[in-house]
Amino acid sequence: MSAPTERATVPLPVVHREPEPPGPNWIARVLVGSVLVVAMVVGATAFRVWQVARLDDRRPVDVVVVLGAAQYDGSPSPIFAARLRHAQQLYKDGLTSRIATVGGRKAGDGYTEASAGRRYLANRGVPTSVLVAIGEGSDTLESLRAVAGVAGRSGWHSALLVSDPWHSLRARTMARDYDLPSWTSPTRSGPVVQTRQTQARYIVRETGALLFYRLTHASVETEGSGLG
Repeated sequence: MSAPTERATVPLPVVHREPEPPGPNWIARVLVGSVLVVAMVVGATAFRVWQVARLDDRRPVDVVVVLGAAQYDGSPSPIFAARLRHAQQLYKDGLTSRIATVGGRKAGDGYTEASAGRRYLANRGVPTSVLVAIGEGSDTLESLRAVAGVAGRSGWHSALLVSDPWHSLRARTMARDYDLPSWTSPTRSGPVVQTRQTQARYIVRETGALLFYRLTHASVETEGSGLG
């Protein structure tokens, strides 16, 4: 029997294919993924705004800082007055020996927000030796910059920020960015916290303002709310 003959193996030609350009499905997946990431960031930020709003981190501090809001010829608006009364209670509770009222003035105003706040507290029996008016800033960022400067010169090393609940996280973030160790004790009264609709509106507003600040380190002016 004869041995089997070997057959020569012919190599197959190698075909080089150009990579196919991304198709519509790939682009759609990228877009959907981007939308999901943005939604997650916005949702997480809104949750933190809501979460910090529920906290009252009251503790002994060097200064209680009352963030300004509208005033009318020296009389605080209802929003501002609620913050001032809350700060007065913190003083009565022995948590501080100093209250700083902050906020500048608009064109034509005879008083700064800071001076209106100081006057209001003095008329309610808070000793003037306790009160410091820092009348600088047209929004939260500028006001807290001024507070941090005074704190550095005065030897204040801790602060308790008084504002509305939804404003707490952004204000605390700004103060700490200026190297002023801060906590928040929000007021639980006033127009901003009366209805669920109002609360939801301010949570949405503060979520956007906080994201804008984290991206730009600039403030969003929200005239009339005291949440600039």
